[in-house]
Amino acid sequence: MNKADGMNYAPQVKTKGPVVQKGDFIFAASHLDHGHINGMVGGLLEAGGVCKYVYDPDPNKIAAFIKAFPDAKPVDDFQVILQDPEIKMVASAGVPNTRGATGIKVMEHGKDYFVDKTPFTAMSQLDAAKNAVEKTGKKYMVYFSERLHVESAVYAGQLVQDGAIGKVVQVLGLGPHRLNAPSRPDWFFNFEEYGGILCDIGSHQIEQFLFFSGAQDAEVLHSKIGNYNNPKYPELEDFGDATLLADNGATNYFRVDWLTPEALPTWGDGRTIILGTKGYIELRKYINVSDKENRGDYVFLCNQTDYTEIYVGGKVGCPFFGELILDSLNRTEIAMSQRHAFKAAELCIQAQEKAQRVC
Repeated sequence: MNKADGMNYAPQVKTKGPVVQKGDFIFAASHLDHGHINGMVGGLLEAGGVCKYVYDPDPNKIAAFIKAFPDAKPVDDFQVILQDPEIKMVASAGVPNTRGATGIKVMEHGKDYFVDKTPFTAMSQLDAAKNAVEKTGKKYMVYFSERLHVESAVYAGQLVQDGAIGKVVQVLGLGPHRLNAPSRPDWFFNFEEYGGILCDIGSHQIEQFLFFSGAQDAEVLHSKIGNYNNPKYPELEDFGDATLLADNGATNYFRVDWLTPEALPTWGDGRTIILGTKGYIELRKYINVSDKENRGDYVFLCNQTDYTEIYVGGKVGCPFFGELILDSLNRTEIAMSQRHAFKAAELCIQAQEKAQRVC
């Protein structure tokens, strides 16, 4: 795994081990346009799932996938997956503006859908998916990897839920990413296809705000976008930020960008600061520049009784995938509620639509 390559970065974090017997949860993978599919599939496999099929029209993508997951059987027609009654879920990472339509097909064929972020690039896609969920009763779940597949974020969630910092007042999120333009596909630079920086990687930040603050809804107060350093790609936005106010009074500011410097040995120095009434938490997710081993997953906690640095890499795990499998089998909402997934998607689209261009 190349930590400097954000396009193909797949977290290798243990889940919580299998939650089902082999064969109890069979799924498929499709539309392999983003490397996040490897993290999605890997997480489901570690939690006990079996990946029966893989589909993509590009044989090169199929070959790379099979190299990582040799037990999956390639199929030439997506209908093979849709028509197989054994398949309970389809994990997919297609071009962002096609993800909604793919998900509707999946749900209409009686299967749950697990899609890479951003789940939509337009409000019309979200509305269509909502209608399909209501009609079919199936799930449209989203891989918000920067919280779900990062042990420091998982641990921070536990601290917040345990009341370690009191009531959450504000969440600050910094989500820098490395551009590495030559490695990116054409769609990455086409606004209609990728949806804008706030809709794309901004979706991570908004989802985390809703989760850590416990909010059900929020208002986008202000947002900005710009292209500071990439005139060669006029439709690319390499900077974006936004300010939100939640229905419970918590506030949020986040910044995302494609300006990670070359010397940094990872694809982005992602950080989150959660302020509460009785303390605060800071996360250094992917790297702590003072750590000689270039490790991430550091949690800094300061409250009324503790002032401490905690390294949680390899110690916490990521329970989301097991919870998602059990949610699919039991029709529960432990891993993530459908309302939460759709609200995060709605707010990132609103932030993109309202954004002021600064350059």
